[in-house]
Amino acid sequence: MESKSLNGVITFAPSSRKDLMQYAFDNHKIMVAVNAEKILHATEESRALINRNLGYPDGIGAVWALKKKGVKDVVKIPGCELWLDVVANYYKTKSFYLIGGKQEVIEETVEHLKTEFKGINICNYRNGYVKTEAEEDALIQDIKEHQPDVIFVAMGSPKQELLMEKIQKHHQAVYQGLGGSFDVYTGNVKRAPVWWVKHNLEWAYRLLKQPSRIKRQIHLVRFFTNLILNRY
Repeated sequence: MESKSLNGVITFAPSSRKDLMQYAFDNHKIMVAVNAEKILHATEESRALINRNLGYPDGIGAVWALKKKGVKDVVKIPGCELWLDVVANYYKTKSFYLIGGKQEVIEETVEHLKTEFKGINICNYRNGYVKTEAEEDALIQDIKEHQPDVIFVAMGSPKQELLMEKIQKHHQAVYQGLGGSFDVYTGNVKRAPVWWVKHNLEWAYRLLKQPSRIKRQIHLVRFFTNLILNRY
């Protein structure tokens, strides 16, 4: 699968979600979402973290940057949708381990998954409050015992990626960082309506709903300016 450096962030350019998932399973990868903000604000540490793993275009900004680099056939793959694609495609043959969110949210997520995907093998799960080294060690030991094929970690970046890398040293699997995807899946956080998502205007919808995000969104102007000037 082709990849390009976007401000030093190595981002793969899958032509379909199936291609990305297959590559991740074939190579036991940690899938990391790449968007305009991560490209614009890349640091030496954040670049290294993404580049050690499988960065994929989670946002339209990353897609446009890849196309600007000459990639013709690339699709946007929102992380909050990708993990459910993984479940839908593999729940009959793979086992899953879920980490993240508040206790009530992770429990609700597991119940939703069991209802939606009959027979899914969720070998264990826990909330996202892994606060001590002892708790981290216990989590790793539990994963080693259960041997899951897929591990989802919903804690936000870079905490979730750093934890996945620690676990991966002890257990090879497919990993994906999910941020707040459990909250979206359970309806505790509302995603933009389909029209806004389809037209790549999810950022605008969030800004309308939460005007205080303007300071964060203004950075997108810098991103697109840099993109037009071929600075990536």
